[in-house]
Amino acid sequence: MSIWFKEYTLEEVQPWTRHTLDEALGIEYVEIGPDYLKASMPVDHRTVQPLRMLHGGASVALAESLGSVAGTMCVDPHKQYCVGVEINANHLKSVREPDRVTGTARPLHLGRTIQVWEIRIENSRQELVCVSRITMAVREYRPGEPPQNKPVNR
Repeated sequence: MSIWFKEYTLEEVQPWTRHTLDEALGIEYVEIGPDYLKASMPVDHRTVQPLRMLHGGASVALAESLGSVAGTMCVDPHKQYCVGVEINANHLKSVREPDRVTGTARPLHLGRTIQVWEIRIENSRQELVCVSRITMAVREYRPGEPPQNKPVNR
């Protein structure tokens, strides 16, 4: 049984990243499963720190993007939207360029007003490099308020 509000395709989700941090970092959504969402990101000049290793902030950006998009996919986008309220990450292994990391977001809790997601990030050898958890608030649009915050395909 799927956790998503509707059956999304990658072709629907990927355009949500246009003109966002995801696009700047090269984040691409690569797989939608019945209870998970996967995205990958290059380890290159956009995502490394001066020692040419994956920047911890880039890992957190990947995790936040995955949690935010996954959360949005679980609610009716005409009535609700999701915003991050807390995120943490444990960086377990360094990744040197060139490489590619892949994050997988799975829900720990999908409530009426709060969602909690775990994001596991692995390198190209499927070694765990980061574990993150994000808490999302599920917000209702006010009466008459247009759904301005829903993902936009530009």
